Amino acid sequence: MSTLKIENLHVCIDNKEILKGIDLTINTGEIHALMGPNGNGKSTLLSAIMGNPKYQVTEGSIYLDGQNVLEMSVDERSKAGIFLGMQYPQEIPGVVTSDFLRAALNAHQEKPVSLFKFIKELDKNIADLKMDENLAHRYLNEGFSGGEKKRNEILQMKLLKPKFALLDEIDSGLDVDALKIVSEAINDMKSDSFGCVMVSHYERLFELVSPSHVHILVDGKIVLSGGQELIDRIDKEGYRWVKELGFDFETEENKQPIVLGSCGNKVKAK
Repeated sequence: MSTLKIENLHVCIDNKEILKGIDLTINTGEIHALMGPNGNGKSTLLSAIMGNPKYQVTEGSIYLDGQNVLEMSVDERSKAGIFLGMQYPQEIPGVVTSDFLRAALNAHQEKPVSLFKFIKELDKNIADLKMDENLAHRYLNEGFSGGEKKRNEILQMKLLKPKFALLDEIDSGLDVDALKIVSEAINDMKSDSFGCVMVSHYERLFELVSPSHVHILVDGKIVLSGGQELIDRIDKEGYRWVKELGFDFETEENKQPIVLGSCGNKVKAK
């Protein structure tokens, strides 16, 4: 079993504190659902774990099996077993998708994978995800539909076989059929050597991929943790009842724009 442990994590952007003390422990074999109103820190948490340089960790720690994740570069975090399925995958003209996938796979192994073995595994996973096989020969995400980009993220996950997958609204942009296919792929990954954190606003994803843990994040803090009952209540009542419990938060509409920059006098935790 592997463990990803986050303690008292504070993250800011240009003197604006987004995360205000996150404590979360994820073990392989577990599926964690992370829910909350827009603009309250869910994507920030996943990006900070992966090492996005836009987000500065000012306090707290992240450990993967005792290794200090905050001391790792992004590629080292990936090699250690952390994967981020992005909410908005970037188009990269000039980089063929299959070349990118093979390079990523080779970077995670001591010996390069043979071309035959790579093609065999790639073709199998493309078929499982019911993707157009021609996408592998096009530039990475260029001209892909939203659903194709999301399935391409899941394709990367299946090939890299991470210890922990951080899936940021992987269901957005998917039609009903594509959502079922992606959900089946995530369920197929479930094992004692795989853990997952899923950010979503929609109950449908969590009906198809049943989480073992559910967390509600508002105003940069995890304010409630539980099980399926939290998802059911959010689906019926939204987040108004969370405010009624005394947890206040802003909506995305009345937040001020954030400008990237330094985080004042705070120093990144080691």
